[in-house]
Amino acid sequence: MDRFSKYVHDLFQWNEEMKKFLETENARKDSAELWGKLDGFTEVMENLNQPMTDQDLLELQAKAEVIQAEMEGYFTRKQDAGNIWVVGTVLSPGSHRLPNLPYEYSALEPYFSEQMMKLHHQHHHLVHVDELNRAELQLKKARETNDYRLLKHWSRELSFHGSGHYLHMLFWNNLSPAGGGKPNGRLLKEIESYFGSFAAFKKHFTEAAIQVEGNGWALLVWSPRARHLEIVQTQENTHYAQWDTIPLLAADVWEHAYSLQYKQKREEYVENWWKIVNWSEVERRFEQASELKWQAY
Repeated sequence: MDRFSKYVHDLFQWNEEMKKFLETENARKDSAELWGKLDGFTEVMENLNQPMTDQDLLELQAKAEVIQAEMEGYFTRKQDAGNIWVVGTVLSPGSHRLPNLPYEYSALEPYFSEQMMKLHHQHHHLVHVDELNRAELQLKKARETNDYRLLKHWSRELSFHGSGHYLHMLFWNNLSPAGGGKPNGRLLKEIESYFGSFAAFKKHFTEAAIQVEGNGWALLVWSPRARHLEIVQTQENTHYAQWDTIPLLAADVWEHAYSLQYKQKREEYVENWWKIVNWSEVERRFEQASELKWQAY
């Protein structure tokens, strides 16, 4: 079986498994839209009788990612309501790992080069994972020995590298070879309502990313208390971050994220970053985050 045939076969099998699961959950009534997308996806694949172009494959993959994100949102809602039980992974101290990217290193070219992606992921992100593990183990040792003389140091390391690891995971998943454009549904409505228009949001976010002093991040976050979106900056990984909010979209503007390809042209890097934003992932995070209802103050 060639690569194309195997990919389509795997997608078809996954699609049928999702239908079977919804059948067992008796979910046809409260997930009619999701059922419609699964049925439509089946129809698309059943009509495939010849090899697809790379663009066709990317479009098919994008459709699968959207449906998968909506399925995960469905699982989360059911789990929160106690209707289904999902086993979660609990990491012991020092057991974080560097996951593979959800695409090939070359998949985001020409906007992000393969060389830049490899360096960013295999070196800079890996450092955060290794040092986060080290900090967790040192703090575990401090608890076991009741020796807290280096608590301040290891607590800072835990915060800095832990944030670096989690922000990078958000960053990688915020990107897609089939990305770009703008979001749909509730997220787009929230953006237009709070920022005035998608164009105004994009301008605000772009300026936030460009104007980060030194190294840091620009983030679109959701506030469960204020019940609205917001754009914030961080210097490095933690300075000036806004607590009690949930990050939805992250732009990494550390120099190591772009200098290999863009030199000092941060503006050009940010402009091209928009072309590969994975809005389906941002929408998934927003759907889950916006279900939190905390007292407003």
